[in-house]
Amino acid sequence: MDFEMVMKELEALGTERIKKTYINNGARDPLFGVATGKMKPIAKKIKKNQALAEQLYASGNYDAMYFSGIIADPTEMTAEDFERWIDKAYFYMLSDYVVAVTLSETDFAQVVADRWVASDEELKMSAGWSCYCWLLGNRPDDEFSTSKIADMLNQVENTIHDSPDRTKSAMNNFIYTVGISYLPLHEKALETAKAVGPVEVKKDKKKSSILLASENIQKDIDRGRLGFKRKHVRC
Repeated sequence: MDFEMVMKELEALGTERIKKTYINNGARDPLFGVATGKMKPIAKKIKKNQALAEQLYASGNYDAMYFSGIIADPTEMTAEDFERWIDKAYFYMLSDYVVAVTLSETDFAQVVADRWVASDEELKMSAGWSCYCWLLGNRPDDEFSTSKIADMLNQVENTIHDSPDRTKSAMNNFIYTVGISYLPLHEKALETAKAVGPVEVKKDKKKSSILLASENIQKDIDRGRLGFKRKHVRC
């Protein structure tokens, strides 16, 4: 399938209801409003195609940009490619669920994520913390430096309440992910979650959300999910 064919198929799958939902969450025109589950049959036909993924991501159409992350081939992408992608990620569904997810399947994920975490740009920071969530929730514990992850927990504890809203959300998820998926620091993550306490995230035109990592960690412990790892990062 080529670019035009994919765009036509995506357009046919779009609905006004889904489009409105996406816009309410931060997406903007152009977009068709395609439910992500509806994209799977097209993805099965294409599998991985980096050249096509680049065309779709460059289109600026939200649905096409999201779909590009499904068919992208991370082994063909460079750190510079990801910098280009994050610069065009204009809201969290792109930064955290397209760019960060795709980055997490590369060998240089931590290097790029570290750079984004250290930036002062909300969505870059969000993508950096989110990338670590995808990494920790999928890869073996021995692939990570325990002292480094511990330092990151300390950073979260000291800065989360003064961080931008989307970054707060990703940081809170980082505490939870370490608490459940990275066993060497399970106890420290619990301590950090309790020290951080409730995290308020403000949303445009909506009531603020209150995030509490300690409760989410405990819920998954009760469900027997301690040590959980995803088999695959992308669907």
